[in-house]
Amino acid sequence: MLPTINEIIDQKFSNKREYPDLEGERIINRELSWMEFNQRVLEEAQDSTNPLYERLNFLAITCSNLDEHFMVRVASLYNLIEAGSEKKDPANLTPSEQLEALMARCHEFYKDQYVTFNKQIMPALQAEDIYYLTIDQITDAEYDYLAKYYDDNIYPVLTPLAVDAGRPFPLIPNQNLNLFVTFETQEEKADALESTFFAIVEVPSILPRLIKLPGEEKRFVLIEAVIAEFLNQLFYNQEIESTACFRVMRNADYELDDEEISDLMIEMEGILWQRERGSIIRLEIQREAGKKILNTLQSLMDVSDQAVFRIRGPIDLKFVDEIRDLYPDSNLRYKKFNGQITPAFGSERDPDTFEIIRDNDLILHHPFESFDPTIKVIQQAAQDPDVLAIKQTLYRVSGNSPIVKALAEAAENGKHVMVLLELKARFDEESNIHWARRLERAGCHVIYGLKGLKTHSKITLIVRREESGIKRYVHLGTGNYNDITARIYTDFGLWTASEQIGQDATDFFNMISGYSIPMGWRKIIPAPRWLRKETLARIKQEKKHAEAGRQAIIVAKINSLIDSEIIEELYSASQAGVKICLIVRGICGLKAGVKGLSENIEVRSLVGRFLEHSRIFYYYNDGREDIFLSSADWMPRNLDRRVEILFPIEDEGCRERVLEVLIYQMLDTDRARIMQGDGSYIRFRDQTPVEERVDSQIALMQSALRAAEEVRQRPINFNRYEPLSAPENF
Repeated sequence: MLPTINEIIDQKFSNKREYPDLEGERIINRELSWMEFNQRVLEEAQDSTNPLYERLNFLAITCSNLDEHFMVRVASLYNLIEAGSEKKDPANLTPSEQLEALMARCHEFYKDQYVTFNKQIMPALQAEDIYYLTIDQITDAEYDYLAKYYDDNIYPVLTPLAVDAGRPFPLIPNQNLNLFVTFETQEEKADALESTFFAIVEVPSILPRLIKLPGEEKRFVLIEAVIAEFLNQLFYNQEIESTACFRVMRNADYELDDEEISDLMIEMEGILWQRERGSIIRLEIQREAGKKILNTLQSLMDVSDQAVFRIRGPIDLKFVDEIRDLYPDSNLRYKKFNGQITPAFGSERDPDTFEIIRDNDLILHHPFESFDPTIKVIQQAAQDPDVLAIKQTLYRVSGNSPIVKALAEAAENGKHVMVLLELKARFDEESNIHWARRLERAGCHVIYGLKGLKTHSKITLIVRREESGIKRYVHLGTGNYNDITARIYTDFGLWTASEQIGQDATDFFNMISGYSIPMGWRKIIPAPRWLRKETLARIKQEKKHAEAGRQAIIVAKINSLIDSEIIEELYSASQAGVKICLIVRGICGLKAGVKGLSENIEVRSLVGRFLEHSRIFYYYNDGREDIFLSSADWMPRNLDRRVEILFPIEDEGCRERVLEVLIYQMLDTDRARIMQGDGSYIRFRDQTPVEERVDSQIALMQSALRAAEEVRQRPINFNRYEPLSAPENF
């Protein structure tokens, strides 16, 4: 039997220990805290207890994470510096100071990343007889194979771009690999190539980066090495002097002046065009590249020294994740797990989903439970003649979204369908423009977003005509309506027929589609107007309980915590005696366990098989134990610049499910890292005997499997009777 949150808190804070004094500022810089999160992901790639192919995946994730961080967060610092801003952040750093500290940390991270690849991942691959080779390591037969492969597959799609007096330096695509090629000339300068000519060859991203060598052995090379080897076929009558592989990252941060925009979709299409032409904020280049090549690239692209990363290995390690597909091996991956059908939806062969939701609130916990029931409810609503209207917010959807298809079908069936599809969802703008047009063609009323705000809330309203009158069914979630990410992100979804939540949902959609602003709410708490006030009030309420000598507890599971006002309120609550457990996956600006400041606060971060994405808030409230779920983190953007929803969990069965998750995560000793007083993290596993370790994600998988097995053991509630066949030899 699991302990209660109260019991866990008592155990956590009962042991007397020495707390360090505060060093530096009270709040940790956002960018540096994010780098520590990416370091924790890299630790999973370094962890030899993880299956090898999963280690490759974690390494690839650190690369894609860092790419996005540069395009948005580093880019925003460049923008502030260019605008002349000297405004200090909550950690008391100016934009220039932040950029300097962040770039220094990034250089350290790159070194660690490539040590991981060269010293740990490569030997581990070789131990499984998988070999990444350079051209000088292959056999003559393999060389002949690559020569033919180049002629047949690569050469036809290459476009050499010469640069000289008559041909200007070309636009270098964002994130693409390129080869810089120099040629032998009579005239040379010591430090630049301005007196000669050179060429750029873009590595075609349309072709596979990994080239599998023939034979039964698992040997492969990278496409850029093959192109470099056969460049002489691309440049006839030229003596190639040197080549270097490089990649650039462009500024992808943008601001919209909503007051000046007449058509948001056209504006977003223009921004996508501009993104490919943003200023260059990072240059990755082979460590072996000569000084002349580097100086020329820096000069032509206006790249500072701190933005140059000289790479000891292949550039852009995201390719390692493709090895899993090149040489499939289930023994090198996590044991397969499929999300289970929740017992309520699995009790009948063809359940009436509306009847199920009408009887009780239902909560789904992904990916431990399948996202399919949510898809099925919306598909059933699209076809049900009694459904009058469907309203939904969409932020990020999958490339072949069954949700979007169901909404389009509903509109084609004559139902009123309103969709707020957020065109400003970062890096999903192009996909969302496509889906917006698809929905409009089907007859849906599509809202592209709201002026000055991003709509990040996850809510669906289904209006149905029933014998008793009009009935509203509502889905509220912590994660996107995305059937792909629902398999790898941990999120909650609540289905309810609560009349009060239904009324709130109606008011919410009227607010975002019209000019109506409700005077108040019955159950849900939206941002930006109400959520900050509610959050601060809840923290202050626990503080009052502590000051009155009563038990006071706050547990919050979130992705990020950087809001200064909330951090200071948590510090104040801690000093009053409130026991606070924060489960923060990513950025955390709060310093935990500091003498006189945050002695009653524990911060833990969980990184594991699934991406922790749900937001859960628990307030003890003198024994009432108020539980909320939300789409929002404790960040200024969520509280002040986004449309979000916080919603209560009141059904007893649903409350038990959410509490189970919090308890397992508070007990986790295997995936948890605990923040120290200086803002660093230590892995709990290193302090815990093997027999006492708890992996919360494994525990929740086992719980879902047990619940599904119980359903399979029950007699099915048949709605028809079928005779048995006669036994053999009867």
